[in-house]
Amino acid sequence: MNRCGVLVVGAGPAGATLALQLARAAVPVTLVEARDGFARQFRGDALMPSGLEALARMGLWDLVERLPRRPLDGWSVRVEGRELFWVAEPLGSLQPCTLVRQQDLLEAVLAEGRRLPTLQWRSGVAVTGLLREGERVVGVRLADGEELPAALVVVADGRDSPLRQQAGLTLHRPAAPIDVLWFRLPGHPQLERRNDFLTLVGGGAIASAFGGADGHLQIGWVVAPGEPQPQLTAPAWCERFAALAPPWLAEHCQRSAAALQGPLRLRVQVGLAPRWWRPGLLLLGDAAHPMSPVRAQGINMALRDSLVAAEALIPLWCAPDGAGAAGPPLVWERLDRTLAAIQARREPEIRRMQALQAAEARQGRLIAHQAQLRRLLAAAAPLLGPLAKASWLRRQKPLREGLAGSLPASPFDVPVRERTDRQA
Repeated sequence: MNRCGVLVVGAGPAGATLALQLARAAVPVTLVEARDGFARQFRGDALMPSGLEALARMGLWDLVERLPRRPLDGWSVRVEGRELFWVAEPLGSLQPCTLVRQQDLLEAVLAEGRRLPTLQWRSGVAVTGLLREGERVVGVRLADGEELPAALVVVADGRDSPLRQQAGLTLHRPAAPIDVLWFRLPGHPQLERRNDFLTLVGGGAIASAFGGADGHLQIGWVVAPGEPQPQLTAPAWCERFAALAPPWLAEHCQRSAAALQGPLRLRVQVGLAPRWWRPGLLLLGDAAHPMSPVRAQGINMALRDSLVAAEALIPLWCAPDGAGAAGPPLVWERLDRTLAAIQARREPEIRRMQALQAAEARQGRLIAHQAQLRRLLAAAAPLLGPLAKASWLRRQKPLREGLAGSLPASPFDVPVRERTDRQA
């Protein structure tokens, strides 16, 4: 790789899909990932219509359809053991919320990219530092001492990004509203018939349950940030789940207690970098804006970041005097203006999604901790359920579909062959 290319640090949803889009457009790109594989204890698997739209506009819809996936059938909210309301997918969207193992998605994206001569893949090596010329970032240094120069370094290495800190880009972190204890149980035949996302509220507790992309039952138990983790046996945890669950799930939890996996504590971080870029460097995904797990916004916003960044950056490399040329100052100024424009395009949606996530978390806590309100909702579910459903539906549209106008009006649609010819 040379100074003309793009170096992407982190092969998560934002980094991997950006690298693929750039490589398809004949932009030289190196994708560096510190780990050797994509297996993690926890990765968000829920693709909302907003994330599915981004993947489709990247030209990756066929790839998604080839992967094992499970659409959600609906959303059920239960209070004190009684169903308050149920809503069927896709809630007016073109596609339902779809569960795809993130590991499968990333491996498929990487496999597509590695077929292209313009993408280099470096795994199992950490990036330890930034290379600079004055104020401009001009590449990275690897843990083994190797230096990789680049016209642009895209930092997509997660919420605790060390490169963000080295670049002097801060992250404003409001107090996280929740932490989540995550559990897995074997699947249940009910999930094959109708896989609903269950929100379970009762006795001061909030939990969720649904059939994951891998067929296992996934259960989340909400705790306050910093709250000590309850030291319970697996049967005791399953009794807690059963107290909130519908009969089929309560029975399954109690019967399958010996197979319970967890808890894995997800320490929620929410934040937003006031500035996402420096000359020659751009933050994307969790490195720029770690999200709450509410409605799975992390992966979906990362994919939308990637789409916007690719559509803004590709024309610079395709232009006859683009940023890929050894550049006069104007070239780098144009690149830096583009980095600022990417943040300006993405930041309003991120702020809106984080505000909506916080509002959902506040409402859940209000119901969970108000015993009289819970009893009223449960006792009067036939009367109050339709009102609660209408209110819930109004709040879900932007969380599912994103903020209107957040993506460019049309995709970058110059054919790859034409782009390659122009670059040559």
